[in-house]
Amino acid sequence: MKLFQVLLLLTCSNTFMTFAWYSHLKNQADAPLFRVILLSWCIAFFEYLLMIPANRLGNQFLTLSQLKILQECVSMSVFVPFAIFYMGKSITWNYLLAGLCILGAVFFIFQDAPA
Repeated sequence: MKLFQVLLLLTCSNTFMTFAWYSHLKNQADAPLFRVILLSWCIAFFEYLLMIPANRLGNQFLTLSQLKILQECVSMSVFVPFAIFYMGKSITWNYLLAGLCILGAVFFIFQDAPA
């Protein structure tokens, strides 16, 4: 149950962060940089409201390395649909290979999971 809560918090958190980092490339490409930075900070605030609790909860039963690799996996799981559906980008075979590498990292980091 705790792992599900961590994954949910990480997914929501990464959704905010992905929008904070990349949505301006589509919506505000010509906007002044200072305005874009302020708007991104406002969006990122909500990312922090979710990421900090996710890290605190996850740290109760995951190692720091496991938590980080899990976060990176969630980050890419959020980024790929964002790139396809929001930014209108094509996905190539490179995404599949990169995804397999990330899944490999998850597999290997959890081999030393605490009992």
